[in-house]
Amino acid sequence: MTKACLECGEKIIGREDKKFCSDGCRNSYNNKINKDSNNYMRNINNKLRKNYRILSSLNVEGKSKTTKTKLLSKGYDFEFLTNILHTKSGNTYHFVYDQGYMVLDNDFYMLVKKDIKEKS
Repeated sequence: MTKACLECGEKIIGREDKKFCSDGCRNSYNNKINKDSNNYMRNINNKLRKNYRILSSLNVEGKSKTTKTKLLSKGYDFEFLTNILHTKSGNTYHFVYDQGYMVLDNDFYMLVKKDIKEKS
């Protein structure tokens, strides 16, 4: 039984479980599947990425302080984050993936990096 490439339809030669005729077809197929489905989603993902880059650049050591003015001057958008953590001690942290902040007094912010253990 011959199989056809999921991307271009060409005949597949090789292993029985192969789905694509080449790396190019595999990449092209996966890029189509994984692309952002619309502009709204793409714009949100771009804002999250920008916020993440800003927090990462200001928090190289894993814990630091900054000001709201500095965050805003770099283009940080406080409307876009991935999760909020409320601690038992009553603190609230706002996160963009593993980079986050806690609001302090006088427009200061404590920047933190969450220790993430990746699953294999």
